[in-house]
Amino acid sequence: MQAQKMGWRRTIDNLAGKSMLLAVAFANSIVLLIFLGLFIQSTPILAKKSVIDLLLSSSWHPLKGEFGFYPFIIGTLEVTALAMILAVPVCLLSAIYLAEYAHRRLRDFARVVIDIMAAIPSVIYGLWGVIVVVPFVRMLGYALNTPTTGYSLLAGGIILAIMVSPIIISVSMEVLRTVPVQARETALALGSTRWEAIKHVVLRSGLHGIFSAIVLGFTRAFGETIAVLMIVGNVPEVPSSLFDPAYPLPALLANNYGEMMSIPLYNSALLLSALILLLVVSAFNLTAHLTLLRIEKR
Repeated sequence: MQAQKMGWRRTIDNLAGKSMLLAVAFANSIVLLIFLGLFIQSTPILAKKSVIDLLLSSSWHPLKGEFGFYPFIIGTLEVTALAMILAVPVCLLSAIYLAEYAHRRLRDFARVVIDIMAAIPSVIYGLWGVIVVVPFVRMLGYALNTPTTGYSLLAGGIILAIMVSPIIISVSMEVLRTVPVQARETALALGSTRWEAIKHVVLRSGLHGIFSAIVLGFTRAFGETIAVLMIVGNVPEVPSSLFDPAYPLPALLANNYGEMMSIPLYNSALLLSALILLLVVSAFNLTAHLTLLRIEKR
C-alpha cells in the first residue's frame, strides 16, 4: 500500500514537472511565433527591395514604392537615447537618496508617488506633453534663436524620460535596499565616509540590478507609442537638432497600419518596421543579458 502511494506521488510529480516544462516552452515560443509571423508578412517588400536599401534609404514615398526606414530608425534611436540621458542620472541619484538617506516615511510616500506615475496611461503623458512640454520647448527654442513648433525630438525625449523614471527608480531602489547592512557598516568602520561606502560598496554590489533597471527603462522608452506620437512631430526626416521633429518606428506603425492594410506592399513595409523594432529590442536585451553575466562573474 505504501509503495502504491509512493508510485502515485512520483507520477504526479513527473506530470507536474512536465506540465511546467510545457508552460515554459509555450511562453518562450511566443516570441518565435511573433518573429515568424512578422517575417512572413514582410517577405513581399523584401522580395522587391534589398534590406540595405530599405535600412539606409531616407526616401519615404509609399505611393511611389519608396520605403526608406533610415529616418524612422534614427528617430527611434535618438529619442530613446535622449530620454535615457535625461532620465538615468536623475533616477539613480533619486534611488540612492531614497534607499540610503531618506527617512522611512518619506521613502514610503515616494513609493506611492512612483507607483502612481507608473500607472498613469501613456495618453495622459502625451496630453500633458502637448499642454506643458511642447510650449516649453517652443519658448526654449526661441530663447536659443532656434525657432521651432515645439513638436520635436527634445519634447519626445523629455516625455519618455518622465515615463521611464518610475521603473528605473523603483527597481534601483529595491536593489540598493537588498545590499546587506553589514557591508555598509564594515566600510564605515574602516574609516570611509557615508558617500564613499555607498559608492564603493553599495553601488558595486547592486551594479547588475541597476543595469537591469536601466535596460527595463530602455525597452519601455524604445517601444513607447502614443505619448511620443502626440508630441514628436512625425516628420519622416532625419532630425539635425534637438528642436527638429522626428518620426519613431512605433509612431509610424500606429499612424499608418490600419489605413494601409489594403495596399499589399505598404502593409508589408509597415510589418517589416515592426520586425525591425522587435529585432532591435531583442538584440539590446540579449546584449544586456550577456553583460550582466560578465558582471556577475567578475
